[in-house]
Amino acid sequence: MWQLDYPWLLLLLPLPWLAYRYLPAYNEARSAVRVPFFAAMSRAVGEAPGIVGNRRNHWQLLLNVLVWALILLAAARPVFVEKPIERQQPVRDLMLAIDLSQSMETEDFTNASGAKINRLAAVKDVVQGFIDKRKDDRLGLIVFGTGAYPQAPLTLDHASLSLLLADTGIGMAGPNTAIGDAIGLSLKLLDKAHEQEKVLILLTDGNDTSSAITPDHAAEMAANKGVIIHTIGIGDPSASGEAKVNLSALEQIAKTTGGQFFRAEDRNALDQVYSTLDRLTPHQVKTLSHQPQRELFYWPLGVAVALLGLYHLGALLRVRLAFARQRQEA
Repeated sequence: MWQLDYPWLLLLLPLPWLAYRYLPAYNEARSAVRVPFFAAMSRAVGEAPGIVGNRRNHWQLLLNVLVWALILLAAARPVFVEKPIERQQPVRDLMLAIDLSQSMETEDFTNASGAKINRLAAVKDVVQGFIDKRKDDRLGLIVFGTGAYPQAPLTLDHASLSLLLADTGIGMAGPNTAIGDAIGLSLKLLDKAHEQEKVLILLTDGNDTSSAITPDHAAEMAANKGVIIHTIGIGDPSASGEAKVNLSALEQIAKTTGGQFFRAEDRNALDQVYSTLDRLTPHQVKTLSHQPQRELFYWPLGVAVALLGLYHLGALLRVRLAFARQRQEA
């Protein structure tokens, strides 16, 4: 589809006709030698003097009108609008916070073949499947133990994120559990994102023992910033000390921010939790459309220049042919 960016310029099309209709012909006075017998000489050679101007030269008038119309058409900037190009942009930022405390080495989960594996290995396997389903979302990764550390910023490079997830190891962030600090660090990283919907998925098998900020206060800060926190508890609530997961605290964090709390006792339950999360945080993208435009002004402009060139070339050839004919007759 083609269009004119400045169609109002076509209103100037009648301007040459108005000038031709109401303005007098242009006459230029020059110094010349007056010959009293010029009329007699003209009759003697059989030639009549031409009329000054081009008002009777219909071909040149037609050319002038056509060139004027083509120049106006070029100035109106004709463009060809191509089909829209659409691209997808993520509208949801997901931050994953994974507990790497010492209790994650407990082997109470099984893999696909039924062999016993530790909690972190099961979490990695399930989280990797979750990442693979979120191809158009920006994902980030935080690991926490005694402290909280950014393992990967929010990114669309899920291949690198998967490598960084695979490089995580039990105890690399310290033996304790800092849930409040993990939430606080997540909020700091999510503050740099410009998308409206921000989600934190927090997974732990213990209770908070080393945070500088309490989980309850961190959850209130998240709620004020509009960040939804989904919490997953995979530990043993009947254990003692560091290994005891505080399910009520995790449930309260999710409730405060408008998220949901999940209890995962084995790998199958953990897999179902992430399937549920995939439905809670649906795959949504914002489609941006751009229509490329191709300039076409050079076509009418080129035709106008070509017509003028052909006209003057023809006039030059007529003069040369007339001159050559006169020499032959002489």
